[in-house]
Order: sequence, then structure tokens, then C-alpha cells
Amino acid sequence: MLLRNHPRQHFFGRLPRSLVCLLSGGILGCGGLAAAAQLAPSAAEIDWRLREQLPVSAQARLPSFCEGGYLPGGSTVEGSDAMVSLQSGGGQPLQASGLTARYEIDSELYLQGDVTLRQGGFQVSGTEARYRQAEGQVAITGPLTSRGEGFLLTGDSANYNVESGRLDINTATFLLHGPEMRGQAQSLARIGDNEVLISQGLLTTCGPQQNDWALVAQEIRLDQAKGFGTAKHLRLEVLDVPVFYWPWVSFPIDDRRKSGFLYPGFGTSNAGGGGFVALPYYLNLAPNYDATITPQVIGGRGLFTEAEGRYLSSYGETSLQLGYIDNDTFYRDENPGENGQRWALDATTEAALGQGWTGYGDFSVVSDDDYLSDLNRSLDISQATHLQRRSGVRYQDASQYFDAYLNDYQTVAKRIADVNRPYAQLPEVLYSALTDAGALELGVESQYTYFHRDNDNLSGLDRANGQRFRLVPELALPMRALWGYSRPSFSVDYTRYQLEDYTLGGGNLERTVPVVQWDNGLYFDRQGSLFDIPFNQTLEPRLYYAWADADADQNDIPDFDTDLKSFRFDQLFQRNRFTGGDRVGDTNQLTVALTSRFNDLQTGAERARFSLGQIQYFEDRDVSLFGAGAEDRSRSPMAAEVVLSPLDTLEIRSSLLWDPDANQTEEGRSQLTFHSRDYRYLASVGHTYSKGTAAATQLEQADVGVVFPVSKRLSLIGRWVHDTDLDRTVGSLAGVEYNNCCWSLQLVHQNYFTDDQELDSRILFQIQLKGLGGTGGASTSIADAIYGFDERERRRFSAP
Repeated sequence: MLLRNHPRQHFFGRLPRSLVCLLSGGILGCGGLAAAAQLAPSAAEIDWRLREQLPVSAQARLPSFCEGGYLPGGSTVEGSDAMVSLQSGGGQPLQASGLTARYEIDSELYLQGDVTLRQGGFQVSGTEARYRQAEGQVAITGPLTSRGEGFLLTGDSANYNVESGRLDINTATFLLHGPEMRGQAQSLARIGDNEVLISQGLLTTCGPQQNDWALVAQEIRLDQAKGFGTAKHLRLEVLDVPVFYWPWVSFPIDDRRKSGFLYPGFGTSNAGGGGFVALPYYLNLAPNYDATITPQVIGGRGLFTEAEGRYLSSYGETSLQLGYIDNDTFYRDENPGENGQRWALDATTEAALGQGWTGYGDFSVVSDDDYLSDLNRSLDISQATHLQRRSGVRYQDASQYFDAYLNDYQTVAKRIADVNRPYAQLPEVLYSALTDAGALELGVESQYTYFHRDNDNLSGLDRANGQRFRLVPELALPMRALWGYSRPSFSVDYTRYQLEDYTLGGGNLERTVPVVQWDNGLYFDRQGSLFDIPFNQTLEPRLYYAWADADADQNDIPDFDTDLKSFRFDQLFQRNRFTGGDRVGDTNQLTVALTSRFNDLQTGAERARFSLGQIQYFEDRDVSLFGAGAEDRSRSPMAAEVVLSPLDTLEIRSSLLWDPDANQTEEGRSQLTFHSRDYRYLASVGHTYSKGTAAATQLEQADVGVVFPVSKRLSLIGRWVHDTDLDRTVGSLAGVEYNNCCWSLQLVHQNYFTDDQELDSRILFQIQLKGLGGTGGASTSIADAIYGFDERERRRFSAP
């Protein structure tokens, strides 16, 4: 059993399988070898074509920022004027041809002009060849070429031993068409069936005569049998200038995982203007578990180390992430009395136990409230106000669901008061089931929870801890047809509390609420055409009635996990206006709604959807969550939703809450997103408005994001969020992206709101070398800010 591919690539981890074949026997055993004279064109130059010289299909796949690509040529031309077949000591005959030949029996064969030699998988063409049969040696004079499946090789001379299969070639160049990787070497030797030695070698994915970046090594040894290679005195060169050096490195050359250094990371830290340098090391410990250790030096803070381990068993996967710094000097100076020792842990696991059972766990903890904002870059616990610790076991089949777990939190936001901190569930047990009983449908939902939090600094109802049991049995009569449905149901919502540190009612409370619901819908459709495109239009009226007879005063019940739902279109069809289980809303309401869809009959895509609905209340709602949720209005705001997708590349979404009594908008959200088919152009425009309530102030924000190419290689990136009520920018991002066919750069400046409502800034960047991955953190932040950017990243170098 193998782990899935590691998310971080080895520096050489993306060397393609065809390169392994080429350098570890593929040059020789996958189709032949040749060399080119120093003044002759290289392998890359032979097959390189400008964009306009490529077939139309290849041009369509070529990214706009590439000037050309490789087009494989024909096979080696065979000489036909002289053909000789000789039996070698190795058992395989040596076939040789040329325009002229001179052969001395059992001594020497000399070929001249359009020479081609073959022995098994070995094939090479040149201008001259001299085979000394007694020695089993062939001396080949170039320019030499050898073309195989997916590669081309050139050089100026070579020696081949027909007995051992060893080949030594001088002044070699090679090209791999699939990954578009080219290289050259002063000399190349095949020293075994699966081993090759390259001296003074160079590798790059840049086009011919374009060494924007290259990997240069004094010696590269590749062992295909073991699946890894080693290099001595390896350096990364940018524009022929060395920028990074490794005295020795080991790297994988196929899909087998290999311990070694990953691509280094560098950038800016959160300590003033300091920077950081990170050098991850990957440990392939066993086929089913591995680890990555990332030591990094952070300016102003010191040595910070992160470690990640993963374990895969027949049941599932477990991961563990740790971060540790022994003496954070910047944190110690900012927080007198602290010793500067800081740490974090994040562990997740999930196991399929069989027969529908699953075990799971998620545990996160940090040493202090500022750890995430100061240090975290790789742990899967993001900037958050609470860190969750949850573990449990779950069962699910077609008709039943069971979940039992323990759940707790670490609150890491200092501004959150004790009274607002969440309760732990120690434990929570959920069970639900649904079964048919003839024409009837029987269902049940149940929940048991023990709620606990530190209440030393609290008083009154806020001090309450304790148990809550909730049971909701339901009896329904579902009726379904192609043209519609109807589902009347009756249920009882029963809740019992047994509380601690709270004396009202002796700590024992009960609540029973009868509930009636009746959901009805019809389907009408017709076919037509618009702009010569056939479509199907539906008309879907829906009536939903709900009645719940709940006691008005429930404010003697604690608020363990309950909140008032934000009103949206979907809430038109929900009978309870509260989340959680501590409030059951009273209601007597009827929802009238209508939805119409337009579906493209050629593609099946939904091109438009219009929805409109409103609730008519027959009685006042008296149940509140400490004042929130009680209303006496006779009807809800009108809720509307519009989704338009006139093109596969354009989507417009809008939702509206309109109060017809006050003749005003309570809430509005609109979003337009556009991308070109190749995702070079991206744009999003949004607007959010909320009238606000007594507990919340009015909110109105405009949001614009764009990626706009100003040339084939240069694009502008920007996002701006403006708050109208505050009359200020609350977030922005501006930068540039440069692409050519072998590397790219993203550089952006970002402003963002911190926890203390201050606007902070940082510079983000990412450098990507085609075929080697990249470093920096700009891409993730841009993708979070601009819709479609992650897809743009995926496509950027995917085209051949």
C-alpha cells in the first residue's frame, strides 16, 4: 500500500518517465542514440517550430505566451546502397547500412555516407562508422542523430561496445517532446543496462537558445533499477548566473518516493521587514508512512521548525503536523515575561471500519493566541477564532444515521469574552432513521448532548452546564408523481434538560412542541428556442405550510448552541427560525413560491433560474432568543434569486430581500463572474447590502477583482473591497503576473483587516519554473481573492 503523491514536489521530483527512459537506458534501450557535431543544430533546434509553423491543432493547445513548440520529425533515414548484417558475440546481430561500405571478413567494417547502425534496441545514424569486429567496438563519427519514441538525441562522436552494450558519446544534446525538456552534456556514458552517467550536464524546459533557467551539474548518475539518481555539485542558474548550489543531492527519477530535499522556500515574515528561508527535507520512511521536516530561519524570530507525518493503513489515513520555535525573540520582546517558546499541533485521522462504520478525529492546539498570525504557514489550521478538537464514530446506511463524538474548542481570539465562548459537547450522540410503513413514512431524529464550559467567571443562566435530550418523531404521507408532489406530515419536537449550576426549576426543564408541515409542488414545462438554441422552460409553483405550537417564553433555557438564522430564500421552506436545539420557534405560516428554469437542450446546462417567494404569517411569533427572533409582521420580506449563465464563461447571481410594507430593500447580494475559455481573462464584480438590525449595523460593500493581460506575457492582478458606510478600503490586492514558456512570476501587494480592525499590508510572490514547481505564497492568496484563479494556475503549464 502506497501513500498518495506528496503535495510538495522534490526539486527533481517532476523529472518525467520519458526522461528516465532516455537517460537510464531509453537513449540506448528505448530507441537508439546519436550525437551531433558541435556546430550542428542541437536536438531542440532541429524540432523547434515557431507558432505559425505548427499545425492548427498544436497552435490551439499552445499557451498564448509561448512563441513556438516542438514538432517531432520523421524517423532516421536508412542507407540502402550497402547493407551488412553481422553476428556479434553478444548474440544479437549488428545491422549496418551506408552509401558505401568496405568490409574485411572477421576484421573491420567501414561505412560512409548516411550511416545507420542497429543492434536490438540500439539505433544511430551518422556520417561514418568503423566496426572493429575482433574488439567488438564501433566508432561513430557525426553529426549523429537518434530519434526514438518521444525524444531526439544529437552529438558529434560516439563509441559503442556491441558485447557489453556500453556507449560513450561526446558533446551530446537531447530533447524530450512530452515534457518539452532539453539538455546537453559534455559526455554521456551508458555503464549498465539501467545506469547512465552524465558529465557536465544541463537540463531546462526553456526553448532553444533561451537559458532563462537551467540545472547544471558536474556529474549526474541515474539508476533506473533503483528509481533514483544522484548529482554532484548541482546548481540552479538563472540567465546563466548561479543562484543556488547543492554539493550533492539525491532525487527520484520515477514514481517511487525517495528521501531528499524539497524545493526551498523564501519570502517575508510577519516580524517587521524580516524574511525567512526554509529548506524542507522529505523522509520516505516506509511504503505506507512518510514525513517532512522543514527547518526555517525567520528574521527577527530565530530558528522555527515544522514537521509533518502521514500514515496510511488498510483502514484510512492519519496525519500529524507540528510547529516549534524554542526562542522567538520578537514575541518575547513584545510580551514581557514570556520565554519565547511557542508550538502548535494539528492531527487528523479517518478510518473506514467496515459495514458502514467510520472513525474520525481532528485535534488542533497552539501555545498562544498569536501563533497563527505570527508563524503558521503550513499547518492546516488557518487564521481562526476557535480551534476544534473532535473525535468520534459514525454509522450510515440507506435508512439510518448514527454519530457519537466528543467536541471541544480552544479560543484563540483575545477579544471574545467568556460568556461568548462556545460549549464543549462531552459527548454528543445523534441518531436518525427513516422507514416506509405502507403508504406512510416513519422517521425519527434524536440527539443527546452534555454541554460544558468553564463558568467560574459567569453568573446566572450563563453559568449553566448540563445535559440536553431531544427527540423528534415524524409521521408523513408522501405522494409523488412526474407532475408534482405532496407531503403532509406531523411531528412532535420534545426536549428535556438536566442542568448544573442553575437552580431554576430544580435544573430540570421540559419542552414539547407539536408540529404540522405540508409541502406541495407542481412541475410544468414547455420547449422553445431562443437565438436558434432549443431550450426547455419549467414553471414550478410551491406551497409550504408550517404550524408549531411552542410556548412563548423559553428564555429560562440556556443558549448552548443556538442562533437566529439569517433570512434567505431557502428559509421560506423551514419551519424553525432558529439553529441548534435550545429554541423551537412558534409559527403558523404559509409560503408561496415560484421557480422557473431555462435549460439548454443541446448541452443540458441550466442557462437561467428565477425564484420568488414570500411567507404569510397568520399569527405573531413570540419565541425569542433573549429578544431576537420575536416578530409581529404579517408577512416576510419577498425573497428573490436570479442565476444567469448565458455563456459557459459568464455567471450572474443575485439575491434580494424586499420589504413591501416599508418599501425598502433589507438585503441584496449580487455577483458577476467572468473568465475567458483559457482563463487568461478573469473578472468578478460584487455588491453586498444589509439594512442592519438593532444588534448589527448597516453594511454596504463593493468588491471588484480582475486579472487582465496587457500583453501575451504580462497580466495585471487586482482586487478592491470598499465599505460605503465606513467610507474606506477594507481590503485590496494589486500586482503583476509574468509568464513565458518556461517560467512565471507573480508579485502582489495585499492590504487586509486584522483581528483588531486595523489595515495591515504584506508583499507576496511566487516563482514557478516549468517542470520543477515553485516557491512563495502569492498564488494561494490570489486564488482566495479572485474567482477562477486556481483554475488558471492549473492550466498555466498544462498545455503541450
